[in-house]
Amino acid sequence: MTMVFMFLLAYLIGCFPSGLIIGKVFYNKDIRQYGSGNLGTTNTFRVLGKSAGIIVMILDILKGFIVVFIPLLFNQDVHGVIIGLFAILGHVYPVFLKFKGGKAVATSAGVIMGVNPLLFIAVTITFFIMLYLFKYVSLASITASIVNFVLSIVFMDWILIVIAFIIMLIVIIRHHSNITRIINKEEPKITWM
Repeated sequence: MTMVFMFLLAYLIGCFPSGLIIGKVFYNKDIRQYGSGNLGTTNTFRVLGKSAGIIVMILDILKGFIVVFIPLLFNQDVHGVIIGLFAILGHVYPVFLKFKGGKAVATSAGVIMGVNPLLFIAVTITFFIMLYLFKYVSLASITASIVNFVLSIVFMDWILIVIAFIIMLIVIIRHHSNITRIINKEEPKITWM
């Protein structure tokens, strides 16, 4: 029963729609009605600006980070990355928003940061190198998720490897429309200020 409660708690924390709340409370905007219509960090940056984007990114990362420590609160011997997966699923498929959420990038990063800081650093470096070189957030996100899976193998933690593979699949699937736009040269690039 405790396990089910931990999964449910992590899922509900993941469901917290940072972009939607920041947009509505501080900007009187529902970001689902603008830009890509996505609730995540990238659309928040584009629709609401840098300050809102940074806040949403931090909140979404925190959702993933804090849940990996839930087993400690309940004195359970469960790998934090398993609990983290439920927060990721909550972010992507939030029950309160008809299961239409974000693309799992920031929340997944938070999970990895909580479980394996070295892996998080390597994946973050990969993300920013790809973003600098190609200026596509989506491509940087997809590449980072692939690198996350590949490098997880180095740590020989089979639970982490399996969850990293699932995260990679979720990120790639959630970015399918972005992949099509990149191929068609229609995906918007970021501009460096």
